[in-house]
Amino acid sequence: MKPRLLISVLAIVAVSVTAKADMPRGVDLTAMDKAIAPGDDFYNYANGGWLKRTKIPADQARWGSFNILNQEAQKRTRALLENAQKTSVPGSDGRKAADFYAAFMDEKGIAAHGTKLLKPQLGTIAVIANKADLSRHIGAVLRADVDPLNNTNFQTENLFGIWVAPGFADSEHYAAYLLQGGLGIPSRDYYLGAGAKMKAVRAAYKTYIATALKLAGFADGDRKATAIIDLETQIAKAQESIVDSQDVVKANNVWARADFARKAPGIDWDQFFQRAGLDSVPSFIVWQPSAIAGLSRLVADVSLDTWKSWLAFHRINHFAPELPKAFVDARFAFYGKALSGTPQQQDRWKRAVIATNDALGDAVGRLYAAKYFPPESKVKAQEMVKNIIAAWGRRIDALTWMTPATKAKAKEKLFGLYVGIGYPEKWRDYSDLPVEIEDALGNQAVSDLFEYQYSIDRIAKPVDRREWSMTPQTVNAVNLPLQNALNFPAAILERPFFDPHANDAFNYGAIGSVIGHEISHTFDDQGAAFDVKGRLNNWWTKADFAHFQQSGQALVAQYNQYKPFPDLAVNGQQTLGENIADNAGIAASYDAWRASLGGKPAPMDQGLTGDQQFFLAFGQEWTAKTREAAQRQQILVDVHAPGEFRAREVRNMDSWYSAFDVKPGQKLYLAPDARVHVW
Repeated sequence: MKPRLLISVLAIVAVSVTAKADMPRGVDLTAMDKAIAPGDDFYNYANGGWLKRTKIPADQARWGSFNILNQEAQKRTRALLENAQKTSVPGSDGRKAADFYAAFMDEKGIAAHGTKLLKPQLGTIAVIANKADLSRHIGAVLRADVDPLNNTNFQTENLFGIWVAPGFADSEHYAAYLLQGGLGIPSRDYYLGAGAKMKAVRAAYKTYIATALKLAGFADGDRKATAIIDLETQIAKAQESIVDSQDVVKANNVWARADFARKAPGIDWDQFFQRAGLDSVPSFIVWQPSAIAGLSRLVADVSLDTWKSWLAFHRINHFAPELPKAFVDARFAFYGKALSGTPQQQDRWKRAVIATNDALGDAVGRLYAAKYFPPESKVKAQEMVKNIIAAWGRRIDALTWMTPATKAKAKEKLFGLYVGIGYPEKWRDYSDLPVEIEDALGNQAVSDLFEYQYSIDRIAKPVDRREWSMTPQTVNAVNLPLQNALNFPAAILERPFFDPHANDAFNYGAIGSVIGHEISHTFDDQGAAFDVKGRLNNWWTKADFAHFQQSGQALVAQYNQYKPFPDLAVNGQQTLGENIADNAGIAASYDAWRASLGGKPAPMDQGLTGDQQFFLAFGQEWTAKTREAAQRQQILVDVHAPGEFRAREVRNMDSWYSAFDVKPGQKLYLAPDARVHVW
C-alpha cells in the first residue's frame, strides 16, 4: 500500500476563506443533542444531532470533521491543478504536478497501454535466478516510505523499510534507519488472529492476490496466492508488535555494515546494500533487530519461486492505481470493501489528487498556501502557539513532583521548539523529476525513485531542523521529536478547527487543543526520551521519570476500559502517546485561553459560558462516524483511540465538571483523585 500520513493529533494572491453561510462561527449548536446529559455521554451531547442526521458517504470508511475539511482541501487542490495545466509554464514544478494529475486522470490512455508498462517491472523479477539475485532485487526496490515515530505500525510493502532522519545520538546529521516490512495487510494481527473476522479478511486478501496475478498474466494464481499468504504469515510472526516498536530506547540499535551478516544471516547483505545505493553507508540504526534477523532467515529458507511470486504481486499491487480498471477494482474490493467496509470507490479525481500530493506535495502546496492561507490566519495561529507554549511553561513550574533540575531541562526543550505555521520556509525542488503526461505508471515509478534518492542523498549531511514532513494541503499536524519541531499545515488551520474571526473560547478549545496536543508530544512516552537537540537522551532524574511513567499507566488503565465492540477494547498502552498528548494538550490550551482573558470574565456566546464553548469546541473536533471494519482496523493498528473516546478526555479536567455541573453518579464522573493529570 502507498504510504499515507495519519492524523498525528490526526497539508498567487491570498483570497478570503470566509465560511459558508450555514457554518457557524463558533460551536455548532445544531450538532448537539441536549437531551443527553453531558456528564453521562459528553461525546453524544456535543455531537448527537449531527450523528443522527449524517450518513457516511459511500466512498468513505469514516466521516467526520477531519474528513470534511480534507474533502474541501481536495476540491481546492483539484481546481489548482486544473488551472495550472492551462496557465503554468511547461517544465515548472506547478506544471509537472498538473501533468502528473492529468496522466493519472487519463483512463482511456491507461486502458490502451494495458499491462505493457508494467512488464518491465515484472521482467526484472522473472530473471531472478538465485538468492544473490533475490538479495539484489530486494535492495533495488527498497524505498524510503516509513516514519516510525509518527506511525510505528506503518507496513511498507517491501521486505524492509528505510527511514532517513536525524540520528538518535547525533541529531545534527541525518542517519539511516532500517525497519521491518513485508506485509500487504496493515498489521501482523490480521495474520495471527484466530477470530472469524480475521479469517474473513485473510480469505479476501487471498482472493485479491490471485486476481491481481491472473490479471497480470500469471498462471496458477490461486496456488501462488496460497504460498504468498503463507510467506506473509511467517513474516508477521517474525515482526515485532506495535507496542514493542513504540519503545524508542529499544529501537536504538546501531549496526555496522559488517554486523548484518553476523546478526541477520540469510540475505546477501553486500548485494542488498550495493543495489540499494547504500554501499558507502557505514552503519544503520536497526529499529526492530529481531524482526530484521527473522526476515533475513526467511530469504534463505523460503523457496525462490515463492519469493518471486511475492515480489511480483507487490509490484502489481503497488502500481494497481495506475493500471487498467480491472486492477483498480480488484484492489478496491479488498482494501476498500473487505478491509475497511467502504462500499464505493472514490471518484478518480480524488485518487488523482492523493497520488499527485504524494509525488509532488510541495509543488502543489506552494500553490495551495498562496491561495488559501491568508496572513491573518498565520498571525492568529502564531499568537496562539506563543500563548500555549507560555502556559506549558507555567504548568511545568507548578509541578510539585518534578525536581528543579528536570524542570529546567523540560523548559529548555519547550522554549527550544521550532513551530512551522501554514507552509515551509523552504520548498522542495522538482527540477530533476521528469513527468510525462501520457505515462501514469511511469510517473509513479520515477517519483518513487526520486523520493528515495532524495532521502538517501541526505545520509550523514547536516540536518535542516526547519524541514517539514507535511504539505500545506494536509489536514493534519505533527510533532518531530528528532528535530524538536512542530508543523501545522495551512489546511488544518481552517474551520471547523480554526477561525481567526471566531471567539477565543472556540479557537482555543478546537485548534488550541490540537496545538497543545502537538506540543504535548514533546513530553509523551516517546517524546520525553529526547532532549532539546532532538537526541535520544535521558534528561530526567530517576524519581521524576518513575512518577511520569506511573501517571501514564493510570491513563493506560482508563483507556483500557473503553470497549467499542464486545470483543474488542481500546489498547491503552498502544494509544498512550496520543492519550498523553490529549490529556496535557487540552489542559495547556485551557490555561492559555484563561490567561488571554487578562483576568476578565469570559463572555457568553450562543447562550453558552466561555468554559462550555471551550469544551464543546474540543468535543466537536472529534465528531465522526466510522464503519465497523474501519474502526476495528483502527483499534488494531493505530496509535490513536477512536474520536468518541478521545472526546472523553474532558473527564480528567476539573473545570469541565463545574462547566456542565457534572455530579457523582453520572457515567463519566471521576472522583478528583481518580482524574489523571500527566503534566
